[in-house]
Amino acid sequence: MLLEALSSAILGLALAWAATRRLPHRLPTSSLVLPTGVAGALFGAFITHTALDFGNLFVILIGAAVVSAASLSLLVRPAGRLSRHSATA
Repeated sequence: MLLEALSSAILGLALAWAATRRLPHRLPTSSLVLPTGVAGALFGAFITHTALDFGNLFVILIGAAVVSAASLSLLVRPAGRLSRHSATA
């Protein structure tokens, strides 16, 4: 169980780091993004371990990655202002 938690935390940190490097203009500060990725991965590992209740590390890491990516996607802001023109203009 300790290996699952440590692996999922490292995976969440890696996903958050990659997101901050790839989308720095669309995310808030890295001091918010990095803990969000780790917390999402730990929560995903917990949910997957609880739901499936077996020791397959690969499946648990997939669940951790999915929840971490979902929690990081909630932090993404729009790229710019949406310029909407009316149909009559």
